[in-house]
Amino acid sequence: MTTLRFLGAAGTVTGSKFLVDTGRQRLLIDDGMFQGEKSLRLKNWEPFPEAPSSIDQVLLTHAHLDHTGMLPRLIRNGFDGPIHATPGTVELLHILWPDAAKLQEEDAGYANRKGFTKHKPALPLFNMADVEHALTRLKRQRYDKELLVAPGITAKWLPTGHIVGAAMILLTIERSDGPLRILFSGDVGPYNVPVMNDPSNAPEADVMLLESTYGDRDHADVDLPNILLELVKPVLQRGGRVLIPAFAVGRAQIILYLLNQLIRRGDLPRVPVVIDSPMAVKATDVLRDHSEEYDDELQGWIAKHGCPFDTEMARLIEKAEESKAFCVSRGPAIVVSASGMATGGRVLHYLRQLLPDEKNLILFSGYQADGTRGRRILNGEKSVKIHGHDVACRAKVDKIPGLSAHGDRGHLTRYLASMPNKPKRLFLIHGEPDARIALREHLSHELGIVAELPELGQTVEI
Repeated sequence: MTTLRFLGAAGTVTGSKFLVDTGRQRLLIDDGMFQGEKSLRLKNWEPFPEAPSSIDQVLLTHAHLDHTGMLPRLIRNGFDGPIHATPGTVELLHILWPDAAKLQEEDAGYANRKGFTKHKPALPLFNMADVEHALTRLKRQRYDKELLVAPGITAKWLPTGHIVGAAMILLTIERSDGPLRILFSGDVGPYNVPVMNDPSNAPEADVMLLESTYGDRDHADVDLPNILLELVKPVLQRGGRVLIPAFAVGRAQIILYLLNQLIRRGDLPRVPVVIDSPMAVKATDVLRDHSEEYDDELQGWIAKHGCPFDTEMARLIEKAEESKAFCVSRGPAIVVSASGMATGGRVLHYLRQLLPDEKNLILFSGYQADGTRGRRILNGEKSVKIHGHDVACRAKVDKIPGLSAHGDRGHLTRYLASMPNKPKRLFLIHGEPDARIALREHLSHELGIVAELPELGQTVEI
């Protein structure tokens, strides 16, 4: 008997983790952080629902922390097996995990010094020593090549176009009555957007876990460079600053590419363009090294203009002293900084400076989970708390449409329809309740597939 247990991303977007128990192997697919509402974030501090030492191996879909961010803690608490991922994911985790540990250690230290914590003392979820240990467990697995996970169990990673290294995972378990094929979609990228290739077609599978982040809507079909121009140019002309909270991996590079286009066309005034995120700078280097994942549009751009990630038009800030100086400087500018949901990192210092001034623009570039500071700002709250201070929200707030790294309802339908045959069981995960319900109804109507909506902690036989 094979069982599947939903340990995260069931009824919520974050905390992706799924345990497959074949009776021979216990395999964990992803081990992500819960993000958003405090009630979700507190789950990160709870004991892992299974004994970490009982898990044999971990297979990762991609590097984002809501899919990988709890692994250093899992290892600290007893997991002693390998972690399999694509080369792009491995390279990004050498950036993301140390950065996450550093931020947590800094935030805990800052909270302890300033006294705005209920915990005595405040502690990080994991530290740099945990990360260094976790990095030694990473094993690179190439796209489209089968890995013999254990006797009678294979895994294959196929591209999903979400970020560099992002993949769906096809797990095949040999049984006496025939193979059981389980497909974990990971995060499915959109079709026909800049930089990344479209998702690969979904392979034949008996059971499928499909993300549903945008299962209740379709992205606007927009001219991204011109939309960005219309939002940004008036702010710069009135002497304001544009702050774009962006995910350091994926979103920041797309924005850099779009700004490069606008500057080369002469459409934007020559103001400072700053990428203020050490992680985004390093992630840009990773993307530069994986040109095989670029789409045709970007390949064509490179043939004419050179790599947009080598641009001299943007200033890349890594050192903290340089970041602090630019943050308090004056004059029109465009700043791209992490984190994308304004939950931590250098973007918080910019928000403290720019939010109270109505001539500035806070321009969100992606999904804002419930309970995050980004969602509260986007929803129009009059003030938000940053580093223990109430900060007035007077700046203009907007969002770039059509820039999500997640496929919308139509893209998810297209991805599912690319399977040679319908899966026998379909589970919708990685989505808020309304999005999952809407996607279930849509797929039933469009494809005749009745999806299941698993609950957090639920175990099913497959």
